[in-house]
Amino acid sequence: MSLYFILLVSSVAVPLILSFDKKLQFWRQWKYLFPAIFTVATVYIFFDVLMTKAGVWGFNPRYHSNLLFFKLPIEEWLFFIIIPYASIFLHDAFVLYFPQIKLKNRVSKIITVALLFISVLLVLFNLNKTYTTYIYSTLIVTLAIYLLSKSNSLNHFYISFLLILIPFLIVNGVLTGSFIESEVVWYNNDENLGIRFFTIPIEDFAYGFSMIFLSLMLRDKLKNVY
Repeated sequence: MSLYFILLVSSVAVPLILSFDKKLQFWRQWKYLFPAIFTVATVYIFFDVLMTKAGVWGFNPRYHSNLLFFKLPIEEWLFFIIIPYASIFLHDAFVLYFPQIKLKNRVSKIITVALLFISVLLVLFNLNKTYTTYIYSTLIVTLAIYLLSKSNSLNHFYISFLLILIPFLIVNGVLTGSFIESEVVWYNNDENLGIRFFTIPIEDFAYGFSMIFLSLMLRDKLKNVY
């Protein structure tokens, strides 16, 4: 069993078991959640394949299985399902048990507009850096969709994301080389800002935020439709 696979199993084990908690009943979200996750994952995997092929990032065969599809290890495919699932579980549990802990609409909007402004600047001044341009363009699209939707879900998500960052730092830390001899996922620093939080490229925080929140928004949209 590869290290990458162990990290994924460790990430989803508790959320999967507690999905059947009588109060949360997260399993009831599956008919909306999985279509949302798979839809977002399809887009992210498509670009993952392109980035891997272009040498923007890659994978250390020492830490993943030999089963590859389009040069991505099977663990990488599973990443786009397991991490959003575990993260949205944490978000929903947080909202259920602490519904009063959220940002006011005005504060949330200020943060969103500020993130949009910063992301636009990062893209405009780093067009020669593929990873930076890709990630912050994705964040721009994510936040623009949110503003157009006239939803208030970021009021809670900005707070719950701080909770999500705890396992994120552990898992992504190991993936990028913390606590182990080498990294599971390597990055071409010519294609990013070269700024790291410990071993994690700063872009990964925007990457995780966008991937999880897009899945969450789509899940909520499907709930309103069906």
